[in-house]
Amino acid sequence: MEDENKITSKIAMPSAAKIIKEKKLDISDIASTGVNNRVTKGDVLLYLNQIKTEDGLKVKNINKEKQINVRKGSGMDVLVPVLGESVVEATVSKWIKKQGEFVEVDDPIVELETDKVTLEVPAATSGILDNLTVSEGDTVEVGALLGIIIAGEKSDETPAPAPKQEDNKIDEQVSVPEKVESKISSNKSDVIEEAVNKNLEERVPMSRLRQAIARRLKEAQNTAAMLTTYNEVDMSALMEMRNNYQDSFEKKNGVRLGYMSFFVKASIDALSEFPAVNAEIDNNDIIYKNYYNIGVAVGTSQGLVVPVLKNADKMSFGETEIAIADFGKKAKDGSLGISDMAGGTFTISNGGVYGSLMSSPILNPPQSGILGMHKIQKRPVAIGDNIEIRPMMYLALSYDHRIIDGREAVSFLVRIKEIIEDPRRLVVGA
Repeated sequence: MEDENKITSKIAMPSAAKIIKEKKLDISDIASTGVNNRVTKGDVLLYLNQIKTEDGLKVKNINKEKQINVRKGSGMDVLVPVLGESVVEATVSKWIKKQGEFVEVDDPIVELETDKVTLEVPAATSGILDNLTVSEGDTVEVGALLGIIIAGEKSDETPAPAPKQEDNKIDEQVSVPEKVESKISSNKSDVIEEAVNKNLEERVPMSRLRQAIARRLKEAQNTAAMLTTYNEVDMSALMEMRNNYQDSFEKKNGVRLGYMSFFVKASIDALSEFPAVNAEIDNNDIIYKNYYNIGVAVGTSQGLVVPVLKNADKMSFGETEIAIADFGKKAKDGSLGISDMAGGTFTISNGGVYGSLMSSPILNPPQSGILGMHKIQKRPVAIGDNIEIRPMMYLALSYDHRIIDGREAVSFLVRIKEIIEDPRRLVVGA
């Protein structure tokens, strides 16, 4: 009886609920992979793909748990896995294994690139990879067939050397350009000009991640009433505290104490005081978040990604720094998962690591606020009636003016300034 209650009490995410209602689906039949066992849009699309009709007949015997289809006991389908909430398709960026190649269990077979991350699809069984249905560059939906792994054993035979006839063919192929060159020698100047132009330009397709970044940034500008407020913060006290406790902190936690953990904690303090900055708009409703998932923007060779510190308010300084360092390593080797970047409520971007002195960060939808950190630079400032040289940083808060008033935004940034200039406030809660 308890199991039945669990099944019928499933909750669907808004995007998934819309499709379920339109298609008149039974939510209890859909395998859920979302947060707190919620049904995501990807789950619904995968379910629809599994039950779609073929020549008027529904496909039977769907395995909801493994989401794979074993056929005739000798082959196993390689399907596009659930890619995460709101991610419904991917691009085949690279086949790691080739047609006819033997694969072991958990061997990566194909690399898929989504709007958020690049992920590898592993082999669910050992065998020979066959019947590749898609090519590199193709777009595939959740649940689509990529290929089949057929039962078989690994062959130890080494490929035989190519016959001598092949060498002759190769020689013939190599000699072809010479013939072509002789034919176009009369138009030598045109060829040289064309070759020069080609060398000066290079056309490459945008990756899905880059396309997603471009689309989301433009959507943020077109949708939100985005405004940015600025302030500056004296980093003297924070730098002194960091220097004083750096060695003991690293010895205890195994990671160096950075500035980011202080800004994460300062942001959480300010977000608790000004909850609208931690909220988002959903149609005509405002959703206030009573949890703090802080995104930390990280630049990679493929583009900007934002891994999220889940429940950052419950993390210590050491746990925060370890998580940030781990995100940095994952970003470099391309192993960030979709779960690492889901569920953020507020984002911090540190352009200072690249030397930026001042910038206006763009919102990360559907979030309503983003904090921009910048380069620490010594500047003359007025301290009382004296002019002193202090390490200063410009801070920027971009916010959605539709739900955050100017007073709230300015006060939020001032609160962060107060904490950074006197980090002891975090200890005593002042």
